[in-house]
Amino acid sequence: MIDAPPARRAAARPPSSARPPRPSRAKAALMPWLYLLPALALLVAFTYIPVGSMVGYSFTDWDGLGADPAFVGVDNYVQLFTRPELFQVFFVSLYYLVAAGVQIVVALYFAFILSFSTRLRGLFKGILFFPYLINGVAVSFVFLYFFRPHGTLDSVLALFGAHPDKLWLGDPDLVNASLSGVSVWRFLGLNFVLFLGAIQAIPGELYEAAELDGANRWQVFRHIVAPGIKPIISLSVILAISGSLSVFEIPFVMTGGAGESKTFVIQTVKLAFQFNKFGLASAAAVVLLLIVLLITWAQRRLVPEERTDLT
Repeated sequence: MIDAPPARRAAARPPSSARPPRPSRAKAALMPWLYLLPALALLVAFTYIPVGSMVGYSFTDWDGLGADPAFVGVDNYVQLFTRPELFQVFFVSLYYLVAAGVQIVVALYFAFILSFSTRLRGLFKGILFFPYLINGVAVSFVFLYFFRPHGTLDSVLALFGAHPDKLWLGDPDLVNASLSGVSVWRFLGLNFVLFLGAIQAIPGELYEAAELDGANRWQVFRHIVAPGIKPIISLSVILAISGSLSVFEIPFVMTGGAGESKTFVIQTVKLAFQFNKFGLASAAAVVLLLIVLLITWAQRRLVPEERTDLT
């Protein structure tokens, strides 16, 4: 048998499938950043640049109108820590911090109960989450009627024979407890959904094994649920602390900060827009940001995040 010439053999071969050219290594490394560029541009333009401007203004006496503010160094920060009327508003946050702790415990309880087969489980889930869907301003106006004299709360208490006849939003001893109670009702649904999702993500085989071993609900929660949702609990604690320090919407709408209900954020807003002390208000905002970052760092150090493998 006579072999075909090399050129003819090459022509007789079936054409190989065409492969697209492989991108260069530099282009492959640059491609993810091109997709991230719009988001990074928005982040820098609307977060980092304003924060940098705020830090710069905190060292000036800018009144919000002048084009050439004077540099005052750390005088604004000295005022914040030496004038009691400026720093004591942080104590109001203790009410909201306690309320946030109650909120976490209640949300965790309902999330654990409703993660199992319960009658009307879907209805209770909707009831618990519904307040979080309502606008905060609308919630504040609703509770203005709830707390007013001879309003809803007084009428309900009267059904049980109690006639407190108190100014729930006018008494300095009651106003912060009343407002923090509104925040519990308002934000309970957020923690509830976070806990419920985390609990339902735990493999069902663990519950079945615990049931075969005769474990009760408390033992299931302690040895299976709590370790399995530890990162979510840690996240909720961070959100609770930062949220209690930055409360604004509910007390501002309901009381305007009057009657010992002024929070740190309300005070900062009034310093800027009522007294035209934008430099001092910027310093207050920087202090609040640093406190939240410090608390978050400390929480991460004291309770390090652990990867829990329950499978």
